Amino acid sequence: MSNVNAPFGLRPVNELSGTPYVGSARTYSTPASDATALFVGDLVKLAGTSQIINGNVYADVIRAASGDTFVGVVIGCEPDTRDSTQYRAASTARRIIVCDDPNATFMVQQSNSGTAFAANDIGLNCNINVGAGSTVTSMSGTVADNTTGATTNTLDLKIIGMVNAPDNDVGSSASSGTIASRLLVRLNRHLLVNQTAGVA
Repeated sequence: MSNVNAPFGLRPVNELSGTPYVGSARTYSTPASDATALFVGDLVKLAGTSQIINGNVYADVIRAASGDTFVGVVIGCEPDTRDSTQYRAASTARRIIVCDDPNATFMVQQSNSGTAFAANDIGLNCNINVGAGSTVTSMSGTVADNTTGATTNTLDLKIIGMVNAPDNDVGSSASSGTIASRLLVRLNRHLLVNQTAGVA
């Protein structure tokens, strides 16, 4: 079966211990001065500013790029009104729900170009490609970059497995013409952990 090329960013799956992910998260905010929209599945970094909302202090986050130090992954936006979007529109102040657990593991699609990651690449690190999110699905367009797999300890993600599912074709992507298979990863450049080298 050919994989479907439909990026969704990063999606929490479980803890490194194997414990299922049960929605643990922290609330952050976004500054109205930030002109970049945020979508569910986007990686974020600290903006270096904060806000006091209803007497509570929230650290501001903005969308992260490859090479940044990540604080976590957006898993939702708190609504301000009944008409609030499920994503954070550009230049709006919103409260953002972030999975910022450094021990969380995530599912992510690999990019649909280059040479596909294979089972032998488990243990390597790789970078992300930040893509435009969808205002229809509210999902991120970020994918794992196939072309960057290496042991380099400063890369964005560590590959810890392949998604074992009937609709995730890892082995025959070259013949099917669609790569876009799904990986299990953790954040290698997380704010709360030291970066580690990958293994070949």
